[in-house]
Amino acid sequence: MNGINELNQLKAKAVKDFEVTDGYRVVVGMATCGISAGAKPVLEKLREETAAKGLSNIQIVPTGCIGMCIYEPIVEVFEPGKDKVTYIHMDPDRVSKVVSEHLEKGKPVVEYTIGEGEGDKLRNLDDVQFYKKQKRVVLQNCGLIDPENIDDYIAIDGYQALAKAVTQMTPQEVIDLMKASGLRGRGGAGFSTGMKWSFAAANEADQKYIICNADEGDPGAFMDRSVLEGDPHSVLEAMAIGGYAIGATKGFIYVRAEYPVAVHRLKIAIEQAKEKGFLGKNIFGSNFDFDIEIRLGAGAFVCGEETALIASIEGKRGMSRNKPPFPANKGLWGKPTIINNVETLANVPKIILNGPEWFRSMGTEKSPGTKVFALGGKINNTGLVEVPMGITLREVIYDIGEDCLNGKAFKAVQTGGPSGGCITRENLDTPIDFDNLVAIGSMMGSGGMIVMDEDNCMVDIARFFLDFTVDESCGKCTPCREGTKRMLEILDKITAGNGTLEDLDILEELAENIKNTSLCALGQTAPNPVLSTIKHFRDEYVAHVVDKRCPASVCKALLSYFITDACTGCTRCVRVCPTKAITGTVKQRHVIDQDKCIKCGACMDACTFKAIIRK
Repeated sequence: MNGINELNQLKAKAVKDFEVTDGYRVVVGMATCGISAGAKPVLEKLREETAAKGLSNIQIVPTGCIGMCIYEPIVEVFEPGKDKVTYIHMDPDRVSKVVSEHLEKGKPVVEYTIGEGEGDKLRNLDDVQFYKKQKRVVLQNCGLIDPENIDDYIAIDGYQALAKAVTQMTPQEVIDLMKASGLRGRGGAGFSTGMKWSFAAANEADQKYIICNADEGDPGAFMDRSVLEGDPHSVLEAMAIGGYAIGATKGFIYVRAEYPVAVHRLKIAIEQAKEKGFLGKNIFGSNFDFDIEIRLGAGAFVCGEETALIASIEGKRGMSRNKPPFPANKGLWGKPTIINNVETLANVPKIILNGPEWFRSMGTEKSPGTKVFALGGKINNTGLVEVPMGITLREVIYDIGEDCLNGKAFKAVQTGGPSGGCITRENLDTPIDFDNLVAIGSMMGSGGMIVMDEDNCMVDIARFFLDFTVDESCGKCTPCREGTKRMLEILDKITAGNGTLEDLDILEELAENIKNTSLCALGQTAPNPVLSTIKHFRDEYVAHVVDKRCPASVCKALLSYFITDACTGCTRCVRVCPTKAITGTVKQRHVIDQDKCIKCGACMDACTFKAIIRK
């Protein structure tokens, strides 16, 4: 790429292809969520049907995650001068009707849309409660552009920020602009991005590196994956801008191999960027050179920690090391290195183009901008959510998520994954930002948000997250390696009905020691789910150890199944019991032998008279 004029010429042509002036632009959600729900046959059927009918005025565009994952597969139809129409839960049969009625005759198929409407005012995803309090900045292009077509990205100002940075700004001006924006790292720690870049820029070295940390390992988190699948060029552009700012000529994207769709699209995006001259030598006619490579991780959670990530790229076992020195001073192969996560980087081009004041107009004073969350668990509306910092947890859970499933009562929300903590109803009006979440015993983390209802056992939740961190500990430091195992053993003992009140004291003491003495953030934050659940749900722990009872009826060892007088003797429970623990004659009340019962619940599921209770 020789200069901005050439980029603008490319954009002019790309815009003509992108903006449909006659006909339809039909997008199909082809992120991992859509593909797993059956979007591939939907896309194939669309192409097949439109070709068979000779409908040449239709663009069919595979795109990334549209956001509301519960409605996948999603197809959206754009027509000039009209509101888009959103079709949900699509399948090949529905595609046939949409093609023949909507794309051929111009009559939207109301029954397949998200809600009923009239004429051109059919409800689409923009009209539903899920989106009304969202502000899509990082996710702006996801669900809109074809992530495997660089021209789509160019059409919506792609690579303009890079052009501006390398031709109109000095590296220091780029850093100053990032500082002024107040952008904080979205990977969890919330450190100033501009400040981090300035540390590496100040170090003289013959080689510097910038790394995109795409090792998203929190259970229930899929924000970074969705950005890479839906808008990969935004990350490449940001890495190049960061490289220019700190004086790096080489970038690495460290992404877990479990993200095959993201990896595939990143490879395509890198090759396309090289072909257009956005990566490589003398970018935009300057003397700035920058290239990017992909490095696959094997799924170790600890490699989300920057020094363990660096060790993995170097071909070593992913294990954390002491800091200082920090990577900005001595990182990859001993050279100054900047590591930013996917979401942090995706903000960079937009800040360069729109300015720091624009970014600061969203969010709070200390936490400007937006945050992407993967909203999941016992919630009606699951999917990707991007909201301004400062919105309350209550707004996210009740206004966007529209409350818990099946009318169940909200119990807690876990933010920050295994490193975070449980937040209860008492703190639902807390504004979401980095500092507020820490103040109430949790953390932002990368953005997982798991909602729990009255049927969740908080002791079991703590045990689940601790079991995860025990498996993922690199084993280098004793507090994390041994301490978390001892904590897990105590939780196993409690959920098995063998715990004591003394165990709770030991559990808390161990947790505090591990927090204070572990080498890296994995160990330092591993006790958080245990500490927060003991703090807010101590009564549940006491019920497990004193009453030998699980109030939520989750811990199997503490459950018993009984047959009530409502039993009609239909024998269905007898037929499904795998251990033959149920006896009785036809049309007579049956009995469960508690010594033989393995508490699988098959009998309760089979009983149509609700004659079996669990307590």
